[in-house]
Amino acid sequence: MTAKPEVIPFLDKPTGSFTYLVVDPDRRRAAIIDPVMEYEPKAARTSTIGADRIAAEVERRGLAVDWILETHIHADHLSAADHLHRRLGGRLAIGARVTDVQATFKERFGLDDLKTDGSQFDHLFADGEAFRVGSLPGHAFATPGHTPACVSYLIGDALFVGDTVFMPDSGTARCDFPGGDARVLYASVRKILRLPAETRVFVCHDYAPSREHACETTIGAQRASNIHVRDVVSEDEFAQLRTARDRTLEAPQLILPSLQVNLRGGQFPKPDAKGRVHLKLPLNLL
Repeated sequence: MTAKPEVIPFLDKPTGSFTYLVVDPDRRRAAIIDPVMEYEPKAARTSTIGADRIAAEVERRGLAVDWILETHIHADHLSAADHLHRRLGGRLAIGARVTDVQATFKERFGLDDLKTDGSQFDHLFADGEAFRVGSLPGHAFATPGHTPACVSYLIGDALFVGDTVFMPDSGTARCDFPGGDARVLYASVRKILRLPAETRVFVCHDYAPSREHACETTIGAQRASNIHVRDVVSEDEFAQLRTARDRTLEAPQLILPSLQVNLRGGQFPKPDAKGRVHLKLPLNLL
C-alpha cells in the first residue's frame, strides 16, 4: 500500500467508460486496464482512435507494457484489448471465471466457434493472486456479482474496481445479467471496503447524470456515502434495492456486439471467404 503508481485515465464519452494507464515511473513499466474500442451501432463501424491515443502515450513515454487487464466481460463497450496486445505486447488477463461467462453466452448466441476455456487470454487470475507491474505489487481480487468473472485489481495504493462500485453518488452496477447476483455483489463490496480508507478507487464507468465525469474516489468515501452500500445498508436492504432498480433498466445499447467480441478477448469472429466479419443479431434474446 505504500507504492503509489501514476494513474492516467482516458474517458470514452459515448459509453461513459474509463480506460487506465497505470505506470511505475521508476521502472518505466505499465499496465492498461479496460481498453475501449469505439463502435458506431448505426453503421456497425469500429475504430481504435482512443486505444491508439493510449498506445501513443505509452510509446511517447518509452514504457513497456507488462499487462493488459480486463475487470470483466463488458456489455456496454467493445474491448480494444486484442488491438493493444498486438501493438504493445504484454500479457492479456482477466478473472478465472471468464470460462463460466463464455459457456453461458456461447449457448445463448450460438457461437459454435467460441472456445470456453479462456484461451483467448494469456492469463486467468485466481482470487487473491499476486502479480507485479514493474516494481509495483499487485493483487487480483475476485469481486463477482455483476458478472461471475468480475475481478478488481489492487496495484500499490490504487484499486481498479470494474463495475463492483461506481462513484459514491451512483452506487453499484446491475446484477440482472446471466450469472449476476445482488447478494454476491454485496459480499464483494464488503470485501473491498475492508481495505484501508485512504486506498484510491478507480471506477470503470461514470454516467454523470448531473455533474462532470469523475473516475477517482477512495475506500473511505465509499464506506461513508455510496448510495447503495454505505455502512448502514444491510445485505437484505441492498438485495431489495438492487433487484428493484434492475427491473427498471433497459439492456445496454451495445450489449449484443460487445459480448461477441469481448468473450474472445477483444478479437473479432473469423472472417468469411470474402474477408467480411459478421456479428450475430439474435432475436428476442434479451
